[in-house]
Order: sequence, then structure tokens, then C-alpha cells
Amino acid sequence: FLKNRPQELYNISPKGTVPVLCLSKSIIIEESLNIMKWALEQQDIESWFLSNINDQIAIITLCDNEFKQWLDKYKYHDRYPENNKNFYKKKCDEFLSHINNLLNKNLYLFSNNISLSDVAIFPFVRQCANVDMDWFTNKYIHTSKWLNNFISSKLFLSVMDKYPEYQYKQTPLIINFNK
Repeated sequence: FLKNRPQELYNISPKGTVPVLCLSKSIIIEESLNIMKWALEQQDIESWFLSNINDQIAIITLCDNEFKQWLDKYKYHDRYPENNKNFYKKKCDEFLSHINNLLNKNLYLFSNNISLSDVAIFPFVRQCANVDMDWFTNKYIHTSKWLNNFISSKLFLSVMDKYPEYQYKQTPLIINFNK
């Protein structure tokens, strides 16, 4: 679907990247983290904004600015022939080891409760794990448990359902995650 982005997306956001949250003609939020923060400011039922929000933002920023670039090169190493797959895997290891150390102390990154940082980072960790699951599960035991908790959660399973492609002006699909 990403290759078939509708013109309406570009009308809202010329960057054409997803996700984009259009609140009004003058209020457009184009970054995932900003959309998540906005949603939690509206309602934070499970207290994902913990008192250590600065630490959370720091690790999310590290993920966004460092890890994601190495993850892409690791996943698509044939597109980046300047180094081999193992080189990119080692670069991913720097971030994953840091996370694994944090998860040695708690169920989640900063406490025993899920937080914004866990939800922001786990999709990218999941992508990395899927490249070589044996390596990942054997090397990052705590991170592997953390990831499995997300993947088997009701919330994750409900949002991973397959839905028909959204068509402009169709009635929005509203999902009740509290079932």
C-alpha cells in the first residue's frame, strides 16, 4: 500500500510519508513520535508517560537517529554493498545490547510498566529480530522476552488484523481496544 499512496495524502503532507495525523487544515502532525505524544496527551489510560519522559525521549531518539539507519542496512544489506551484512548486524548490536541491559532490570525499558518508549521502539526491534531470529533470541534473552510480550499481547494482535485499504472519504474504522 505504501507504493500506492493516494493524492489526498500528498495534499495534506507534501512529504508523503506515513503516518500523518490531520487534525485540521492548519494542524498536521507528520512524525510517529509526535502523533503518539499527541494521543497520550488526549488520554493516557495506562500511564505510558512515566516520570522519566526525558530518558524515554533520549532512547527513542537514539533508535530513530542511529539504530534505524543500521537496521535498514542490515535488512537490505544487498542494497548497501559498501559493507557486508555482518558489519550492519554488529552496528545493530550496539543499540540492542543497550536495550537488553535495561530489560535485565525491569519488564519494560524503564520500569515494570509499559511506557511510550517501549511502544515507540518495539516495532523496529521486531524488524531486526525477524532478519535472524535464532541470533536475536540467543543473544538478547531479555529483549526477546520483552518482544514476545508485545507480539502476544491483545493490543498488538488487534492492530495487526488485516483491514481493507482505506479509501478517501469512507467512514473511518473505529476499533475498540478495550474489549
